[in-house]
Parts: sequence; C-alpha cells; structure tokens
Amino acid sequence: MSSKTYRLGILEGDGIGPEIVPSSVEIATAAAEAAGVSVDWVTLPLGASAIETHGTPVPEETKDALASLDGWYLGPHDSVSYPEPHKSALNPSGTLRKHFQLFANIRPAKSFPGAKAVCDNADLVIVRENTEGFYADRNTYAGTGEFMPTPDTAIMLGIITREATERVARVAFDLARSRRKKLTIVHKANVLKLTTGLFRTVCQEVAKDYPDVAVDDFHIDAMTVHLVRRAQDFDVIVTENMFGDILSDLAGEISGSLGTAPSINSSATTAMAQASHGSAPDIAGQNIANPVAMILSGAMLFEWLGAKHGDDKLAAVAKIIEQGVADAIAAGTSTRDLGGSASTTEFTAAVIKAIGAAR
Repeated sequence: MSSKTYRLGILEGDGIGPEIVPSSVEIATAAAEAAGVSVDWVTLPLGASAIETHGTPVPEETKDALASLDGWYLGPHDSVSYPEPHKSALNPSGTLRKHFQLFANIRPAKSFPGAKAVCDNADLVIVRENTEGFYADRNTYAGTGEFMPTPDTAIMLGIITREATERVARVAFDLARSRRKKLTIVHKANVLKLTTGLFRTVCQEVAKDYPDVAVDDFHIDAMTVHLVRRAQDFDVIVTENMFGDILSDLAGEISGSLGTAPSINSSATTAMAQASHGSAPDIAGQNIANPVAMILSGAMLFEWLGAKHGDDKLAAVAKIIEQGVADAIAAGTSTRDLGGSASTTEFTAAVIKAIGAAR
C-alpha cells in the first residue's frame, strides 16, 4: 500500500454527471485497491443542486475544500439551464479553471478500439491554454471581457500574454518530449497578427530549449482540414483557448466519439479531471450515458499525480483503469454510442470485472 493517502474531490455536476462521475469513482476505487493506493474521496456541492442548497453553482466552501485536496473529478455542467443571474455568469468549469489558475487543458485524442473512428490510427494530444485567449470570460479580474456599448454593438476582448503562452508551451513541449517528439503550433497569425502572432512567436522561442522536438505550425482553418485528412501525422498540438476548444472536439470525434474523449486541467500544483463532452441533458437519468471519457479523465488525473508526487503506484492506477476499459469493450460490452447496448451501470460493472480478472 502506498504510504500516502491521496484526497480527491467529487463534483458530480449536472445532466449525466451524477451517473458518469460515480461510475468513474467506482472504477478508480477498484483500480486504486488493485495498485495498493489509498484514496480518500470528498464529495462537494456544485451545479444546479448547489444553487438550490447554497444559492450559487460554485459555493465558496467548495472552492475552499478543493484547495486542500490533491485533485478532483468535475462532472459536466448545464449552466444554460441555470436561473439568472447564474446563467449569465462564468460557468462552474470556467470558474474553477480561473480560480485555481488551471492553465493547461490537456486533451488526448486516440483512436479507440470498438469505436467508429474516422481515423483508425490517430494518437495525438491537444494542449489548450486555459486562462485567456479568445474566451472573454477568462480575461478580466472582475466581470467579463464581453460588453455592449450600445444595444446593437457587442465587443469581446481577446488577450494573449507572454507569461501564459510560455508556461503552456513548456507543458506542451515536455509532453512532446515524452511522446514522439513532434509539436505543432496552431494560430491565426496571418490575420490576428499581434495576438496569435505573439502566441506563435513565444512558442517558437520556447522551442529553442527543446532542440530534440520537431516543430511546425499551421493556421487554425488549415489545421481543421489537416486533422480530418491526416490526424495520424500529429503528435502534440498547442494552441490558444478557443482554437483548442474547437480542435479538441473535432479531434475527439475523428478518433471515435466525444464520449471517449478525456481531459485534465492543470496548474503546476493541482489538477482537475473533466470529460471533454457536455452534460447531455436529453439523456440524463436514463442510465445510458457513456462514462468512458470521464473514466479516462480520472486515469489522466492519477497519471498526473504520479508524476507530481513521484509515486509509481499512481501511474499504475492509471494503467489499470485504461486496461480495464479496453478489456471491457474488447469483450463486447459498450454503450449505445459505441455500437453496444450496455447501460452506464452495466458498463461500469464490466470494467470492474475486467480489473478484477487482471489481478
């Protein structure tokens, strides 16, 4: 058993969150037990249910508690259905990313066995800068970077800074160095010359410290075409906030399904597991949601924690989770979006069974 007990938060969120997050935690608990890792799970209020109990989707007590944890699982949110003023405020995910300066959103897209992938051999990671760029709700100390001087004019601030770009670039280059040593910078410097031009320039400057990593760059519009035509040629992609959001959804679908697309959001000191997809309110409560993206996001969190703490057993938890998911699907158990008929709970049970069989 690992000498340290890791304390991880559970934020179920909205929509299918109360189905897929418990599934992920159940599987992570089984994997942690198999690897000899002690985990203390802490459930905290967030989302629509927190509005009812605390008057806000992200209570201060939740943020205070998260600050003392090693990391946490965040379920999807359905902020568009919140009552005002919460509907118009920064959503729960953005609030936590901004509050904890989770500047790196790391989103893998790997062709998944059993999924109907457009590209059968894609294996890439998109590293998205998470705190500024063309997401106006991240760009100001108070309020947002969107405003309307007249009822017929809306203005958005898009901010790129050297500091934020350099720190996310180093995360991306370190990741590329641990993979296939290829990195692609995505920008729009032919039109947004000062903003995304600065992003490209800073990334190229950081590249000088990584002479073993091959670097190229593409405009965002061209990159969408390249992903569709030859996703298998890319390794690590680094880009600003909005471009990264769009590209990662595209890459997730190309590699099989957003239902299998995981991600983590990290700073230098903490990380949050969060599936790339939304809350899917149209299927909430039906026990048919695909939990794979959330499960694999948890695996990413354990891998990140293993690297941070130098604990190989945490990395083993991640591998056990990943193998359990792969084994369950290979044995013929999957949810409807992957061509199967299993419910969320049936798929969860199949993964736990696979983990047990491999011990």
